[in-house]
Amino acid sequence: MAPPPSLAVWLDSNKCMKMCLIHDMAEPLVGDLTPADGVSKKEKSRRECIAMDYVTQKLLGNVHGKHEDSKTLESQFVQDIDKVKLLFQILEYEKRGEGKVNLSEFIYVATTVFMPEIKAWVEEILQERKVSWARKELVHGESQEESDAPSDMKKMQDEYYDG
Repeated sequence: MAPPPSLAVWLDSNKCMKMCLIHDMAEPLVGDLTPADGVSKKEKSRRECIAMDYVTQKLLGNVHGKHEDSKTLESQFVQDIDKVKLLFQILEYEKRGEGKVNLSEFIYVATTVFMPEIKAWVEEILQERKVSWARKELVHGESQEESDAPSDMKKMQDEYYDG
């Protein structure tokens, strides 16, 4: 995914590409963990670091660590793009579910996007989701607002993304 022109001049595209390519390499070993899995962000990071050390030892340098640290513009961009990917997956799964699949508990990730340019994309995805749900009867007849993640899930998400 190409960055918006306003970001492209500031980003190291090669570094972003490497981060994107290796970002999900740990998942086959540790799983695609989310706040709903009850694994803390610290523990998830520990598991991923061990897996990435195993996979990338002397192969790619420390690109994974740079992705996870959120200190560089590139790492922030790649993390935001990963969240956009999740939102697209949610939208696609819900559309395929024809009103029987509601993944509202994961929509929280939209609030953790850092870059304004990427937030604009997120808003478009959320608007498309809203239009899609407006055409369907929701799971168990509830409204979209009623189907949001329960408060205990929101607390776990807050701790995960803010911690």
